[in-house]
Amino acid sequence: MSTQVKWSLGILAAALAIAALMILLRPDPVEEERVQQAPLVEAIAFEAASGEIPVIASGTVGPREEVVIGAQVSGRLSYVNPSFREGGVVAAGATLFRIEAADFVNQVRIAQADVAAQNVSVLQAEEEVAIATDELRRFAQRDGAAGGLSSVIDTNDHAARILPPADMEESVTAPRAGSSEETKDIAGLATREPQLQSAKAARDRAAANLAVAELTLARTRVASPFRGLVREESAAVGTLVQPGQSLGSIVASDAFEVRLSLTQDEAALIPGLLRGSSGRIQADIFYDYSGLTYRWPAFVDRADAILDSATRNVEVFLQVPAPLTGGRLADQENVDTVAQAPPLLLGAFVRAEIAGTSLDSYAVIPAVALRPGNEIWVVRDGKMRILPVRVIQRTDDLAYVIAPRVELGGLLVTSSLTAPTDGMPVRVSGKQAQ
Repeated sequence: MSTQVKWSLGILAAALAIAALMILLRPDPVEEERVQQAPLVEAIAFEAASGEIPVIASGTVGPREEVVIGAQVSGRLSYVNPSFREGGVVAAGATLFRIEAADFVNQVRIAQADVAAQNVSVLQAEEEVAIATDELRRFAQRDGAAGGLSSVIDTNDHAARILPPADMEESVTAPRAGSSEETKDIAGLATREPQLQSAKAARDRAAANLAVAELTLARTRVASPFRGLVREESAAVGTLVQPGQSLGSIVASDAFEVRLSLTQDEAALIPGLLRGSSGRIQADIFYDYSGLTYRWPAFVDRADAILDSATRNVEVFLQVPAPLTGGRLADQENVDTVAQAPPLLLGAFVRAEIAGTSLDSYAVIPAVALRPGNEIWVVRDGKMRILPVRVIQRTDDLAYVIAPRVELGGLLVTSSLTAPTDGMPVRVSGKQAQ
């Protein structure tokens, strides 16, 4: 055996001896009792509430009244209101634009002259009727006094001196057989009544033409029907316009409208919504502007009884009075901040809260605490209870639920667990554990 092999075997034997010595001299391990740790969860306060449940929905601000402005007569624009521009505000009754009125003024003058001429014609016809009536009465008086045509000759009436033959006299003096209507017609013709009626009809026609001319002249001035915002306009001085041509549109600024789409369950939470409630259903509109949230009071104006064909939802329309000046900071209800609030902008996406039905017991929980299958986890006396709930309403952040024994309160678990079971012990982290 070589020397090298002998040294290798000696070193190996020494290592084994040292390892055996260390095993023999090691201390015995200390035995400790194994502690079963309960899962650690995050939880928040959980209390029952009562009262009205607000129905929360989102919608877009739109006009309640909008009118398209156009001309009723043709002509060239001679004036356009400087405020009649997109984004401008016009007052009620303010002149928006005028059409050149020279032609229409002349038409009024022509109609006035025609009326004056027809008045003269009526006066002349009335005088002729008076003369004819007087002559007819004089002939009747002569016939009654003398008893015959030949015996009544007025010395001043040269036409009466020409006596008719005897047979003509008999035919004149004898009563004519016929109806009373014919007698009236003959009497009317004799007194020139038809000519008077014709003159009066012509005068009425001339007066009507004058009224039409004056109305046409008045239509050369187009005024704003209400105070509002100019949404669009296309009018300029010198533009030739035609009747019915659209020159812009104005949105009434006294009230705006917000259209909401509610599910049938949400609509059922609003008492009397589809039956036409006798009183106003109050609501609030919330609008985020420049990092702040502003609130406008509103009310339910109407609800569409026809479901939307695409979503099968109920369309509800809210009316917002004073949208330009009625805003307040949502977190400062008792502070008058109308001057600081911006106007409620048309087309803005807003959140609406409508006063809903009143319940004796419900809970408002974070949406993340609502588990699949509509369940919540509640910690009571160190143990977790799994409670089934009925979801009344749910938003992106909150859920309104009704749960059994919700009045007992407790802590609502907001964190996740791998295998939760009803009655399992848990530990609550944070200040809620105290």
